[in-house]
This record gives sequence, structure tokens and C-alpha cells, in this order.
Amino acid sequence: MKWISTCLLLAVVANVNAVKAATIAVIDSGLDYKHEFITPNLWTNANEVEDRRDNDGNGYQDDVHGWNFAEQNGMIIDYKYLGTFSSDCKKYFDIQGKYFLKQATEAEIAWMKEKVKDPAFIKEMGKFGNFVHGTHVAGITIRESNNNVMGIKLIPTEVKLWYNGLASMATMKADRWALLQKAFDALAGQQMNLLTDIARFAAYHKADVANGSFGTGFNQAKMITDNAYKIIFFKKPDAVDSDRAAKMFITALINAGQKFVAAAPDTLFVFAAGNDGMSNDDYGTSPANIKADNVITVGATYKNEFFAPFSNYGTKMVDIAAPGMLIKSSIPGNDYLEVSGTSQASPYVANVAAKIKAANPKLKPSEIKKILMGTVDAKGFLKEKVSTGGIVNSERAVVAAQMSKTIGVTLAIAKAKFSVRDAETERSDVNAKGVIAVPLSPMFQ
Repeated sequence: MKWISTCLLLAVVANVNAVKAATIAVIDSGLDYKHEFITPNLWTNANEVEDRRDNDGNGYQDDVHGWNFAEQNGMIIDYKYLGTFSSDCKKYFDIQGKYFLKQATEAEIAWMKEKVKDPAFIKEMGKFGNFVHGTHVAGITIRESNNNVMGIKLIPTEVKLWYNGLASMATMKADRWALLQKAFDALAGQQMNLLTDIARFAAYHKADVANGSFGTGFNQAKMITDNAYKIIFFKKPDAVDSDRAAKMFITALINAGQKFVAAAPDTLFVFAAGNDGMSNDDYGTSPANIKADNVITVGATYKNEFFAPFSNYGTKMVDIAAPGMLIKSSIPGNDYLEVSGTSQASPYVANVAAKIKAANPKLKPSEIKKILMGTVDAKGFLKEKVSTGGIVNSERAVVAAQMSKTIGVTLAIAKAKFSVRDAETERSDVNAKGVIAVPLSPMFQ
């Protein structure tokens, strides 16, 4: 038979559980460190106590469970938002899940369509989404594992867009496109400087994996670049100039992002591909399009049945796929919610990456990436969507990692592919075309 024996699998699992757990830095909107599901796997800085002192001398006072880079303090979640949202926020996600499964009533679908026209609801959903996002992602990274999760808050719950300094630049006598490029380079540098600080923090605390379910896609870029264009050119951009400006900004972010991932060379960065349903090969998304040995980019599927219609794709820029539809996970306040997005697919892969590291702590990020990509279940529907043409196979990846302790990674992958069968497909009637989506913050995927 072409799969590994039950006894050998049990031996592998026992060996994995016996080693030191790997640490995942969740770079997101913060996490609820008091959550019943998070607490058992919460990373704790053994050299720090909450006493308003920098006990470990790393420049971050009270970084007990992570750090809030949005407000520069040790509060990795702002509990003042807990209990402040209407029941419509959860109701929307619940009905959306039923809609995906073809179980929503006509009345529920009509309710959703009306809500997405309501500016007040969209604003509330933006804040709600940001508040729950990091905790939801964190829950996925530790599911069925010994993984430790570190909270790194990047995005504040209420996000403000950036246009500072553009008005003064618009008065300068220079080529307008050159001025716009200068502005985009400055903003990209500012964003990536912050992310580089985050990477250094993760590296200092020896994070094995960092999950990034955030970013700027082509449509999100236009929210910034169209307004910047109006300020610099004193007019609205036409379609051609709008696309040109957005691509300029995305390119500036990707170029500046190289220093971000280079700041933590021993950490594997797992990035969400984005939720525009567009080709990252053609339009680009940051940081998903950063190419490096310690970066892997993830698209979303519904289980192992079909590619999610909202997921970005690209045989050059998206490496692997993972389940990202109707994923139930933790949200603040000891609560749970089903959410869909590449934001949910990325931590699925981060979870497996940490298990790989736990199975063989000597593996480098590039080798973990190689195992993840080399042990996928090949799927015809992914052939033109991701470079591997496959969906992550957690069991096979961990077995390959275990084998790599005594043989080379390439041979371990080959043996694991022979020994562990593909995950079984459970066919359903789900058809997610025509998704009624409410976007979260422009930064989240």
C-alpha cells in the first residue's frame, strides 16, 4: 500500500510531541491572551515580568506575551472594544457561512445585501473585523498542536489612511509622476521600517514562524493611490493612470519589503495571498509578493474541494493552497466564529510549518518551505492557481520532517510522498460563486 503504517505514524507523532514546541509570531491586530483556547499555547517571555520595566533589556517594556507596535506598548489587545459591537456583525458572518453552503434563506440573503449598502454597518464591520482578526488567526496557528503563539499587534483597531505631506509636495515644481513615486517610496519605506522592527523583535525572541495575514492588494492600493494622485495632479485619475499609480505603490512596497524578511533570516514568513480574486502575477500584493527563501505565500480553498473564488492566485507568486473558507476559530471574549479568507489559509500553513520545525528543530526556513511545497496533495483545480499545484498535506509534511533527521530533505520528501496518502475529499454541494463580501481593514487579507 502507498501509505505509512499506523504504528509508524503514532511513533512520529509521539516523537514530535516530545520535542520543544515551535513558536509562531502572529503579526496581526493583536490577540486575546485570556481566551480559553489561546491560553494553553500562549508564548511567554521567561525573562520579562509585567512591572513597567524592561527586564530583558531588549527595548520593549513588559513584552510578556508579545508587543503592540501600533501603540508601542505591551498591550497586545485593547479590551475596551469587547462587548461594544452589535449582534449584526456576528450575524453577517453566520449568514455568509450559510450562504456559502446554500443554506441561507431568501430573507437572509436580502438582509445581507441591504447591510452592505449601509455605511454605518460597513464602518462597524471594519472595526469588528480588526478587533477579532488577530485572535481568529492565532487560534488557527495552534489548533491540534503544541505550537506556542506570540502576539504582535501591527494594525490598530481603528485604521486611518495616510496622506500627510502630499499637499506640500503638490506645490513643488517637478514631474508629477516623479513626485508621486517619491511619495510612494516614502510611505513604503515607513511601513517596511515598522515591519522590519517587528521582524527583529520576532528574531530576538527566536520565533520559528511568523504569520502575516495582512497586506495591500491592488484594489486596496487604489484606496490610497487614487487619492494621492488627486492631490498631486489636482484631478481624478483615469483608469490607466489609476492602475499605473497602484502598481507603482505595490512595487515600492515589495522592493522595500526585502529588508523586512531579511531582518529575521531564521524565521519562516507565511503570507496570505490576498482576497481580491486577482492574479498576483499580474497585479501584485504586498507582502505576499516578496520573494525570499524564508517566505511562502498561501492561497485559499474550500477544504480540498475547490479554489476559493475570493482568493488571489498566481503560478509565480502564490506557492501553496490551504483551507480558508468557513474556518471556525477563536475571537475575543472566549467566543468563536466562522470566517473566510486567505487570512485563514495562511495560519493553517503556519501551523503546519511550526509542526515541521518541532519535528526537526535543525531545519532552516528554506527547508521547511521546501517540505511544505514538496509534500502537497496535487489538485487539478490548483494547477493554474499556485506554483505547486497543490494543497498542504499536514500529515505528510510532518512525516517528511521527522525523516529528515536521518536523511536529506529531498529524499525525506520523496519517501513521505510514497508513504502518506492524499487526504480524502469529501464532496459537497458548496458553490461559493457570487460571494457577498464585506471587506475588513484594507490591511487585512
